[in-house]
Amino acid sequence: MRGLLCSPLLMLLLFLQPWETQLQFAGPRCRTGPLDLVFVIDSSRSVRPFEFETMRQFLVGLLRGLDVGPNATRVGVIQYSSQVQSVFPLGAFSRREDMERAIRALVPLAQGTMTGLAIQYAMNVAFSVAEGARPPEARVPRVAVIVTDGRPQDRVAEVAAQARARGIEIYAVGVQRADVGSLRAMASPPLDEHVFLVESFDLIQEFGLQFQGRLCGKDLCAEGEHGCQHQCVSTPGTFHCACNPGYLLAADNKSCLGCREGHVDLVLLVDGSKSVRPQNFELVKRFVNQIVDFLDVSPEGTRVGLVQFSSRVRTEFPLGRYGTAAEVKQAVLAVEYMERGTMTGLALRHMVEHSFSEAQGARPRALNVPRVGLVFTDGRSQDDISVWAARAKEEGIVMYAVGVGKAVEEELRQIASEPAELHVSYSPDFGTMTHLLDNLRGSICPEEGIGAGTELQSPCECENLVEFQGRTLGALEKLTQNLAQLTARLEDLENQLATQK
Repeated sequence: MRGLLCSPLLMLLLFLQPWETQLQFAGPRCRTGPLDLVFVIDSSRSVRPFEFETMRQFLVGLLRGLDVGPNATRVGVIQYSSQVQSVFPLGAFSRREDMERAIRALVPLAQGTMTGLAIQYAMNVAFSVAEGARPPEARVPRVAVIVTDGRPQDRVAEVAAQARARGIEIYAVGVQRADVGSLRAMASPPLDEHVFLVESFDLIQEFGLQFQGRLCGKDLCAEGEHGCQHQCVSTPGTFHCACNPGYLLAADNKSCLGCREGHVDLVLLVDGSKSVRPQNFELVKRFVNQIVDFLDVSPEGTRVGLVQFSSRVRTEFPLGRYGTAAEVKQAVLAVEYMERGTMTGLALRHMVEHSFSEAQGARPRALNVPRVGLVFTDGRSQDDISVWAARAKEEGIVMYAVGVGKAVEEELRQIASEPAELHVSYSPDFGTMTHLLDNLRGSICPEEGIGAGTELQSPCECENLVEFQGRTLGALEKLTQNLAQLTARLEDLENQLATQK
């Protein structure tokens, strides 16, 4: 839980660190063929000054990794809100320093969010020969990078399709509150290589590295910034991660999962209060599915149930509903965000009284299947949690608490089983939650006993009874032999004592 205790001096040093240093993309500048590159920057009123500064420095960091010049990469920048403004066209500057100066002088428009209008401007104006783009017959690639923080107020799918049909490759980068559906509607296929959600500087840098890798043909594995847990495999302009034999690639496409045989009844309590925000709730659902990826979900293996809570509690699906990981993950993605308050105590009561009942799909206590509850929250509860947090553990439920952002350490420890160090996890923001997966995997996936691959069987089945009786009779026979040997030794000892007398 050290992550909850942040040194003010450390925070000050991080804040004072030059933005350019934080956002530099390592490696030599890109030396590739000619390219026409246009950045389309959201400067609507929803973009706060600090966030606009993030995008500004993101542009500067990318520029410093490109081989800029009239015969190499030409760069143009436009910003938009309710209107579109050309910051500088493709043919304006041939020196990186001039481009950086113009970017630093940017003044946000601070109006609406007409992303579709901006794409139409890029297609018809920014990529025109008059603005400095190379003519179509020159076959110079045209790339647009759209950076936005919210939901467009106009339609984007149709105009983006037109732009792509004209040969413009579109990258969609979402910051903070960006709408995932809109990003996917704008971007070129394959979407997993052209859609990025930016929640932290690490993710911004990751996009910069992959973007440069695609443009420059770098060996990103050799760069050492790929983040693959086991193996990095280079492909032209990009890379993918692979796992060692016996492991599976997780949903984050970087981590490798080894646990596939834990038998658990697992109920997840997910905070759907208004403080989470819709975009972060999507990240929470993705995080839940990453947990599902390392479980052996089946009626005989691990059963998963999901409960969402805010001012009220709603069972999204009980333990007994889905029998495969794919079904669980699909159901998680379909969950709708509740918003409103944070009644964590009410959610714990619901879990204890209902979620682990046999009517909801939990297996009978006689089978000794571990019951695990995982509470995910981003803030302080508005009701008391002490009674039902204690009751859950009294009922034999192993409790885990995952806190994000403004989660309260005291409450997380109160929810979690002992020792807290093994049952409490914390992340400062939603975008960096994936680092918690290793801890959860090691805790939830049992390595011994019933969770280590022991097949659960009904004690009422004839074959199981025969097997049980055979083992029991064998143990009794061995015990009888040991008792006989012990009796014989006692008799010998008594005889020796009588002789001595």
